[in-house]
Amino acid sequence: MAGQDHGSVKAILYALGANFGIALAKGGAAIWTGSGAMLAETIHSIADCANQVLLLIGLKRAARPATAEHPLGYGKAMYFWSLIVALLLFSVGGLFSVYEGIERFRHTEALRDPWIAIGILVFSIVLEAFSLWGALKIIRERQGNRTFWQWFRVTRQSELMVVAGEDIAALAGLAFALIALLLAVATGNPVFDAAGSFAIGVLLIVVAIAVVREVKSLIIGESADPLVHDAIVRFIAARPEVDSVLNLITLQWGDRVVVAVKARMKETSDGASLIGQINACEAALKQQFPEVSWIFFEPDSLD
Repeated sequence: MAGQDHGSVKAILYALGANFGIALAKGGAAIWTGSGAMLAETIHSIADCANQVLLLIGLKRAARPATAEHPLGYGKAMYFWSLIVALLLFSVGGLFSVYEGIERFRHTEALRDPWIAIGILVFSIVLEAFSLWGALKIIRERQGNRTFWQWFRVTRQSELMVVAGEDIAALAGLAFALIALLLAVATGNPVFDAAGSFAIGVLLIVVAIAVVREVKSLIIGESADPLVHDAIVRFIAARPEVDSVLNLITLQWGDRVVVAVKARMKETSDGASLIGQINACEAALKQQFPEVSWIFFEPDSLD
């Protein structure tokens, strides 16, 4: 996965390790206790493990070099795999949990040894909190002064967005399952367990829809992160070779950026000097912004 963001890989591995351990623990507890909420959480954790493997595959696919058929490379492949993960979160995680909750409402069963499930849930919350902490630590390095929600809406790193969304949904789902089981134990009414499963499903569906919405926008095509876009505009406008920036477009292409700029250049004596000015601007831009891989520079006097 050379060339990919190592922070994203680390966040995915954090989540994969945590979810694998959680899935084993919750699966055993679901079989032993007969808890619908716990079964829903087990399916959720298994789906999350599969999702993280798919994200790693996506990173590897996105790192493939450019070809004649794909001259800008395969960076946007990451968006496709992120969309697949979001759809799995919606179906395997959300819809199954809702279905399981409805079935438990229709056919309630008494829980066996619920305190085992409660202990497993507490253990799972600790692991999931560690995974979320790892993801948020990486996110904080690039969100700047923005809130998490603002970062979520503008980030171009779909894999980090998916991991964060999954972790938040997982942690909230565990909290729902724990509350549902505690209420079922306190009241002796297994309906609370069914309600927990249903609530987990609704939560996963809401998170999946939010992720799908953001990934769809990336697939259609978005500019670079607004902070990066504005920084590029300021950098080119401040270059000694440039009189003014007439227009500048950026396009996020996976973890790389395409830049198309139209600028009024300082007066030159001949074409060779103009070419030298453009080359100097492009070299400086790539040095300042390593994520910029392609630059289309058009000198002009009118926008």
